[in-house]
Amino acid sequence: MKNNSYSVSGNIIDIVNREIFQGTLNIKNGKVIDIIREKVEDDHYILPGLIDSHIHIESSMLIPSEFARLAVRHGTIASVSDPHEIANVLGMEGIRFMIKNGKKVPFKFYFGASSCVPATKFETSGANLGVKEIDELLQMDDIHYLSEMMNFPGVLFGDKEVMGKIATAKKYNKPIDGHAPGLKGEDAKKYIAAGISTDHECFTMEEALDKVKNGMKILIREGSAAKNFEALIDLIKDYPDKVMFCSDDRHPNDLVKGHINEFVKRAFKKGYDKFDVLRAASLNPVKHYNMDIGLLQKGDNADFIIVDDLENFNIKATYIDGVKVADKKTSFIESQTEKEINNFSATKIQTKDIKISPQKGKIKVIQALDGQLITKMITGEAKIEKDNVISDIENDFLKIVVYNRYKPAKPSIAFINNFGFKSGAIASSVAHDSHNIIAVGVDDSDIVEAINLLVEKKGGISLAKKNIKKVLPLPIAGLMSAEDGYLVAKKYEELDMLTKTLGTQLNASYMTLAFMALLVIPEIKLSDLGLFDGNKFEFTSLFFLKKNI
Repeated sequence: MKNNSYSVSGNIIDIVNREIFQGTLNIKNGKVIDIIREKVEDDHYILPGLIDSHIHIESSMLIPSEFARLAVRHGTIASVSDPHEIANVLGMEGIRFMIKNGKKVPFKFYFGASSCVPATKFETSGANLGVKEIDELLQMDDIHYLSEMMNFPGVLFGDKEVMGKIATAKKYNKPIDGHAPGLKGEDAKKYIAAGISTDHECFTMEEALDKVKNGMKILIREGSAAKNFEALIDLIKDYPDKVMFCSDDRHPNDLVKGHINEFVKRAFKKGYDKFDVLRAASLNPVKHYNMDIGLLQKGDNADFIIVDDLENFNIKATYIDGVKVADKKTSFIESQTEKEINNFSATKIQTKDIKISPQKGKIKVIQALDGQLITKMITGEAKIEKDNVISDIENDFLKIVVYNRYKPAKPSIAFINNFGFKSGAIASSVAHDSHNIIAVGVDDSDIVEAINLLVEKKGGISLAKKNIKKVLPLPIAGLMSAEDGYLVAKKYEELDMLTKTLGTQLNASYMTLAFMALLVIPEIKLSDLGLFDGNKFEFTSLFFLKKNI
């Protein structure tokens, strides 16, 4: 079909020149060979395809080819994809897997070189990518940028390896993505001056404005867990050339419902300038990341979408390189089969392995915040039963466990607030950034059962409640499934709904849980090596002893 010549008529939206006109696109061999301004009968709108400017494909629990199959239905034609999750599990082998699988389908994946593998020295990961490996990756045509530099303390203090990776990206003239939640003032200025050009972690307008004024571009994020659209969308009024849209992490059920098209709809309904909104969804990422993606200019690749109107913004068709890849709700991308690859050596545990011996003093508790990756540290009294500190349902202090999946080790244990479970437990081998097993629950026996379900399957997400045992296997790196995306989404939705029966009010329990081991996001998290103070960037004790006050 790519070599066929055909025409498409309608209201053409030229984002580059900020105009809408009636006309016809003549397409041949996947290129826009001519644009004719003329009156036409078709009243739909033709515009450039949508781009997710920062996403971890692995968080969809789908391999790239299956992610593409679902995403094109929503008008997404490309993604700036950081393979950071699989890189932490399988290193270079994992990144090559993502590239190879992505090439099997007509979708434009722009993969990056994952800069922080492992993310910190305070956790156990399955791989290590140093300056040598980053250099090897950035030489590849399939690697387009240096992925999010999460080690912002390393940038601020001139860490040799961190600065070496940044220098390597500059050597190959490839953009450098940032990740610096809460960073402002002189520290932000220094971070940006190192050559880091974007950030998707801003959660206040004050922070975003501070970074924009120092030359950084802001990616407005609305994922399954972290949601910053409402806080940041007003940036588009004064800085339309500095804003892009990204989902960062999107679970399969949410991907079935929508993608970047939802950002556009919401911004339109709020009354923002339509050209400014659409450039954030297409033009800005194309220019920033030097993407070989058409913008409906003569000679461009024929990458475009057709929508019914600019109020409802329903996607009628999606084209990539001139090929129709989706028509209304039907995707023409075919599912691909893949061999399973993994790095999983964990063995089953027993309830005695997550026992906590009481000590004097209050306990430090991780307070999860719905829709945010940041946490707060609170304190509370330990609930003790049979010489074991247990979950306290009344105060919503639940036991949380992180268990090394790469080598034999004792589980790391702490307490967390705001999950709200009254019974049962859930577990996941998707636990940013090192992807050890993470679990939270009420009864120790259910927590252990949820963990052991994942050990049996060598990765996935699970739920245990007395006689109920449910698991969604993720056999590819313990992160993804190669099954039909709609089936994976259905299975995930069923598990997610089951978490609601445990008593939680969280919007996405599994996604929230996955970030409770993400040490680079303050304020307090749990790694497989212990409870971690994200402000001081050091381990801390579970018990809040008087000498610590």
